[in-house]
Order: sequence, then structure tokens, then C-alpha cells
Amino acid sequence: MALLELQQVNKAFGAVVVAKDVSFAIEDGSAVGIIGPNGAGKSTLFNLITGNLSASSGKVHFGGEDVTGRSAMHRCHLGIGRSFQVPQPFEKLTVLENLLVANCFGAEAAYYDPDTCADILEQTELLDKANLPAGSLSLLDRKRLELSRAMATRPRLLLLDEIAGGLTDAECKSLIETIRSLHASGVTIIWIEHVLHALTAVVDRLLVLNFGEIIGDGTPTDVMASREVQEIYLGIEA
Repeated sequence: MALLELQQVNKAFGAVVVAKDVSFAIEDGSAVGIIGPNGAGKSTLFNLITGNLSASSGKVHFGGEDVTGRSAMHRCHLGIGRSFQVPQPFEKLTVLENLLVANCFGAEAAYYDPDTCADILEQTELLDKANLPAGSLSLLDRKRLELSRAMATRPRLLLLDEIAGGLTDAECKSLIETIRSLHASGVTIIWIEHVLHALTAVVDRLLVLNFGEIIGDGTPTDVMASREVQEIYLGIEA
């Protein structure tokens, strides 16, 4: 049984269709990338998975449960965690306090565990900054904090939304190693990213989205060899 399954999911805002008959399944323990041009509907797809948006039609199943009509909080409790493109931590709280807040709202909610949060900070290389205000962090460390806060909800499925954007090559390489480590610990990952070399260093499957439709699904090598994907995503003419 797939950990996550979308069945003919549609979403429209008036006449504007942002998800059209989207169907795919994600196996437990896998790492899947999502690519597509700007405006393709990638972040909208994440919002449909997390419950931040309701589907116009179709079904979303997670862990064998139909969560189509369930709230974002319920889905988080079940084990769906996510990061956002632009990190927005509680800047006046410390790095550790940011994780404690997230820890209260994830799986097994209603309590927080400082030891678990400290372990996450060690894994994401932020433990030495645990008592610093989040507003003082560099961009790389803000990205690490965004990743850490998502992990503090104790997810089975981690959704990463362009987390490598804006980083230098060296910073990106460092973040890749952290994401690999999290995946190796058993977390299933779906990652939206424009930095292709970062994405393909982690994932073994790519989905391609264009105008809300899945137009490619396969290994990174096979997907990037597709003439349609090259035309749409890379701008290479047939």
C-alpha cells in the first residue's frame, strides 16, 4: 500500500485550473522530486496534499486513510510535514524554541520533547545555535531551521518546497547531505526544486508538472531525456 496516493485530484479557482486529474502514488521510504516551470502548480499541489487547500474533486489518501476532507492539522498529526519556499521563523524565539512550537502540533501532539528537538538540531547542524534568536541566522541556517521545524512535527512524509533556492553551491552541497541523512533515517521525501543537480543527488524518481498536469513520471535520466520535458522545462526546441 502506498504511503500517499492522489486519485484524479482537481483544483480550480474560477476558470483557472491549477490541478487537473493529478494521480500518482508515493511508496513509503522513497524520495521523489517534482519539477516544472514557474506557475505549473507545484506549490498548489503541496497545499492539496497538506490540506492547506481543498480539492475541487478527487481523493487524497495518506497511510491508508482518506484524508480528502481533513484539515491541515489532522494531516500533520498523521505525519505530513512540510517546509515553505521562504523561511518565516518566529524571529524573536530561539532556534530551539521554534522547534518546540512545531513539536507540539505534529504527530503525537499535545506535548513537546526538548530531547527530540535537540537531536533534530544536531542532525541538521544547528545544535550549536540552539539558543540564538532565529532572526539572527544566515540564509543557510534559516533553511536548516525550516527543515528542522518540519522534522519536529515527526513526519512520515516530508514535503520540501524549493529549499535549496538562493544558496551558493557549497551551501547547497551541505544541505543535500543533511537531506540525504534525513531520508536515510526512514523519512519519505517529496521535493519541489529548480536546482536540478541538488534534486537528482537525492531523488530516484521525478514527476513533471505543467499547467497543473503531470506530463512526466520516471527516473531522473528518463524524464530529462523526454523531448516534451526538454521543450517545456528547459526551453529546448524540438
